[in-house]
Amino acid sequence: MQNRHINIEYFKTAYGELILGSYRGQLCLCDWRYRKMRTAIDKRITERLDASYRLQEDPVIVQTISQLEQYFSGHRQKFDLPLLLSGTEFQQRVWQQLMQLSYGVTSSYLELSEALGNAKAIRAVATANGANAISIIVPCHRIIGSDGKLVGYAGGLDVKKKLLQLEACTAGTDTMTQSMELF
Repeated sequence: MQNRHINIEYFKTAYGELILGSYRGQLCLCDWRYRKMRTAIDKRITERLDASYRLQEDPVIVQTISQLEQYFSGHRQKFDLPLLLSGTEFQQRVWQQLMQLSYGVTSSYLELSEALGNAKAIRAVATANGANAISIIVPCHRIIGSDGKLVGYAGGLDVKKKLLQLEACTAGTDTMTQSMELF
């Protein structure tokens, strides 16, 4: 790797600890520090950016922490941060589609696949969703199963449930009403 760095900081929240990363003035990482895919996610980002992690304060990270604090306190519904999405073209399409989901609204993997123009791509969409390295801001927590049940989340299902409760999620289908019983 060249002498390029991704500035990182750790941010403890009531929901769990996040690792935040900034590269050249853009947020490239906002992920659960202790997720199962931590090594694979970090490898993908550092290889794609040809950079290494460095614990360092950064203005983008300061801005991200401020906006996350506002979100967690119920005072922010949209994020206004410069993002650098590190992934394949397909992954980036999925993540861009996720960012179209409004605060408080859930969708399913099937609905996300259909929005991307391929209803049969459910597994690929689910895999891309799981590879999201900018959690909360790219709101993969708003994706639920077609049956309305909570399914996989990098921060764990308890965290997903709490985030959906924070947003008091509703959905365009009756399935979310059924899944609210889980809350």
